[in-house]
Amino acid sequence: MRIYHTSNIEVAKPNIKYSRNYLDFGRGFYCTILESQAIKYGQRFIKKGENAYLNIYELDEIVFTRFTHKKFEKYDSEWLDFVLKSRKGISKSTFDIIEGGIADDQVFDTIDLYFSGIYTREQALNQLMFKKPNHQICNTNQSILNDFLTHISSQKL
Repeated sequence: MRIYHTSNIEVAKPNIKYSRNYLDFGRGFYCTILESQAIKYGQRFIKKGENAYLNIYELDEIVFTRFTHKKFEKYDSEWLDFVLKSRKGISKSTFDIIEGGIADDQVFDTIDLYFSGIYTREQALNQLMFKKPNHQICNTNQSILNDFLTHISSQKL
């Protein structure tokens, strides 16, 4: 499976220890199967005057049968709860791979309104159900990156 990761540096050997906390699915190495999404994400770096690199990998799909895998098919109550716990740092996830939609700016606005008590849970979910999920894969297990991920190339955007 071809996957993409955008960064301000070339990332030939990903290491989870460099990832940030409090992201959508917690601490891990984030990628996507959507090249256009990864390229678009690179614009965030470029707008700040930084370099942007599209890092391209091949992920052996056997990982989805050998490791614990959670896939969120849509923005729903389960996804919302998982993201809220992860962003608060209280997630107790034991999944090696978590896959699903990104809480992008529009989605995060809805989550923020729910977080602050302005939206009820039902209002937030009603807003989210009309949004087409984009895609992210969070690898939380370093051995997946070491043993099942092959760096193909890094392209400066």
